[in-house]
Amino acid sequence: MAKTQKKKVTPLMQQYNTIKTKYPDALLLFRVGDFYETFGEDAIKASKILGIILTHRNNGGDRTELAGFPHHSLNTYLPKLVKAGQRVAICDQLEDPKMTKTIVKRGVTELVTPGVAMNDDILHAKTNNFLCAVHFGRKSVGISFVDISTGEFLTAEGGEEQVDKLLQNFAPNEVLVSKAHKKEFLTSFGSAFHTFFMEDWVFQEDYAQETLNAHFKTKTLKGFGVDHLKCGIVASGVVLHYLSETQHKRLQHINVLQRIAEEEHIWMDRFTIRNLELYQSTQQNAVTLLDVIDKTISPMGGRLLKRWLALPLKNIEKINRRHEIISHLISDETLQQKLQHHIKQIGDLERLISKTATGKINPKEVVQLKNSLEAIVPIKSLNGHSECEALQLISDRLHSCDLLRARVKEMLSEEAPVQISKGKTIADGYSEELDELRQLAFSGKDYLNKMLARETERTGITSLKIASNNVFGYYIEVRNTHKDKVPEEWIRKQTLVSAERYITEELKEYEAKILGAEERIQSLEQQLFAQLVLWMQEYITPVQHNAHLIAQLDCLCGFTQLAKDHAYVAPEMNDSTEIDIRNGRHPVIEKQLPLGEEYIANDVVLNRDHQQIIMITGPNMSGKSAILRQTALIVLMAQMGSFVPAESAKIGYVDKIFTRVGASDNISMGESTFMVEMNETASILNNLSERSLVLLDEIGRGTSTYDGISIAWAISEYLHEHPARAKTLFATHYHELNEMSSTFERIKNYNVSVKELKDTVLFLRKLTPGGSEHSFGIHVAKMAGMPQQVIHKANKILKKLEKSHSSEELTDKLQSVQNEMQLSFFNLDDPLLEEIKEEITHLDINTLTPVEALMKLNEIKRLLTKNKKATS
Repeated sequence: MAKTQKKKVTPLMQQYNTIKTKYPDALLLFRVGDFYETFGEDAIKASKILGIILTHRNNGGDRTELAGFPHHSLNTYLPKLVKAGQRVAICDQLEDPKMTKTIVKRGVTELVTPGVAMNDDILHAKTNNFLCAVHFGRKSVGISFVDISTGEFLTAEGGEEQVDKLLQNFAPNEVLVSKAHKKEFLTSFGSAFHTFFMEDWVFQEDYAQETLNAHFKTKTLKGFGVDHLKCGIVASGVVLHYLSETQHKRLQHINVLQRIAEEEHIWMDRFTIRNLELYQSTQQNAVTLLDVIDKTISPMGGRLLKRWLALPLKNIEKINRRHEIISHLISDETLQQKLQHHIKQIGDLERLISKTATGKINPKEVVQLKNSLEAIVPIKSLNGHSECEALQLISDRLHSCDLLRARVKEMLSEEAPVQISKGKTIADGYSEELDELRQLAFSGKDYLNKMLARETERTGITSLKIASNNVFGYYIEVRNTHKDKVPEEWIRKQTLVSAERYITEELKEYEAKILGAEERIQSLEQQLFAQLVLWMQEYITPVQHNAHLIAQLDCLCGFTQLAKDHAYVAPEMNDSTEIDIRNGRHPVIEKQLPLGEEYIANDVVLNRDHQQIIMITGPNMSGKSAILRQTALIVLMAQMGSFVPAESAKIGYVDKIFTRVGASDNISMGESTFMVEMNETASILNNLSERSLVLLDEIGRGTSTYDGISIAWAISEYLHEHPARAKTLFATHYHELNEMSSTFERIKNYNVSVKELKDTVLFLRKLTPGGSEHSFGIHVAKMAGMPQQVIHKANKILKKLEKSHSSEELTDKLQSVQNEMQLSFFNLDDPLLEEIKEEITHLDINTLTPVEALMKLNEIKRLLTKNKKATS
């Protein structure tokens, strides 16, 4: 019986297949000689993403796709693969091919994924590269973020809304989720994130505790103040597990786990973050708030500013400390300029010290780290002599790292290269042995010249030449005409057509010395540099600490610059519940105005006693939305610690900002505009607090007019009657809502004034007391260049409609509904209703459990249905 022919696989492909099975979901870059190669499916993907040529090879009769690039181009190609969402396993040669007779040992040295990258070409200087894990617990959801490039490690837990908000704020580059909760994650948080689904066993509490305690070398997590966050701990454990799975085991720079303290910051849901256009806008090329306020000049400052924007403070003392520093820097301009001058000299301290921890730092970067720390010294002394207490506090906490700076200065040459083999790394005078070797290697030319002169004189051969080749090293060349003058002790090595080549004992000795010296220099430099990097790891914490303080200073200098450039003022923060903004402006829109045009500033006063809800009417395009948004942005900037675009601002701190702006369609997700609008509004009404600021823009316009008016009326009434009395700005073009102010004492009408000229309207964009009479929609259509006959027809229809459905009629109806609602149905002479009235009035609502309440309701319902049957 003939044996079935088993196809032979080459040893190289055998090795490749073994490694590939360990990393099935990663694209494997396999180092072969001077190239990184990809095979099969990986090759097809790589050639598409990188635009490199796809070829084939016959592997034991099988055709295998193949695509590769030179190893030194890794930094060019790796970022492209990662940005395309690929997980990339880098497989290197683990031994010198010259040292082995069999196949070279290979192994994966690093797995780079969108959320785990140290490579500068993948990272953005002013943006964190967060890896995130989300864990669905029984009652709450845990979340954790780690940035391996900066060492930040954060965790929190809460409801889906809270986790959703954090995902929006921190915008992680990769999210880890258990395979068991894949569907749940996509339903709750959408498919916009780059997700990686992991085995369920990793998401176990005891395993997470063990992983974290082993990493921090602790017995308990109490010291970090996170031990009560069961789900947060699981998410944090998953993140660390994933880092070690991806071959990132040197993580001393991740040395603290911080809780994101939700209660210390303003709550904003994801709609608000989107509606206020804090970081990104739905429109292309639109300017966001971050674009306007970011005047930071260091990478650390840029990253911290995003954090401040995501988590504005509620603690008045902390906010005032930031305002105090800005006031001081405005009054002392030279101090601000000097500080910014020194901050400019500082590199990315956080990422440099992280590279030190992971052993990925190069000599040039160590010098850069030393120079960055040198720039901190003058900052420390500048602030130390300042009269501003808050600045002194920062300066006292800065660490001058004298020993670290001195050691690097003594040890490394200022012009140290990126690669040790490409230049002089260790400074002259640091190592005697190294200096001697260098003397030998670099004074070689002189030695050879002297030897040549000596031998020429001794032999009388004028055309002597000393050179070297790869075959037998250094030699002396003699032309055939002088062959007879060659001394006998020279050994002939090669005969050419017109010359002979010889070697001498002296030349051989010299050659051994010089070649050995070059190799020895390189290995000695490598050894000394590795020792330095290891020693530098003692300084991880102080350098990280410095980075954080410099980032704060950078943000505050940036806020100072912002205030000076755009005439911002210091807001007065207090713990009342009132907001009083005089001549406030929209920070982003005022920057977009054409030259010479001034932004129309407006006053907004909101409180819980007299003016809780401001109903703003006015036509589209008149600037209602701008007034709403600028109020939220001014409050937000004040609580971030910035000055604000206004003439004056007194702000009783806010704890939640809710917005429902326009019809932000979610149709792509299969929901109607109106449904989205109602979802978002419901989320607001269910989460109100006494310090909330609510902005509602054009609520109810996704449905018919009467429907819309009814919903808007009911929502306004709910906000007015709710015990929280949340401060609300409500922009609408339903003028019928102006009637509410006569019934509800804390609802006030304002309108955005418009000047009517003969056949056009002029938008004055000024907020004035009182409601507006009618809409100018048709005027706007005319201004947009709508054909004349359309405008004409629209005017005719409007007149007809105004006659048949007069606005008074509608508001009369609304008023009567309102009065009816207030008529007690207990006034009716019905013994049954009397009985029910008795039941309800004697209920103690405060002690009633939800189940008892439902049972009581059911009892009342039964009474009514029994009565109904009896009467019928």
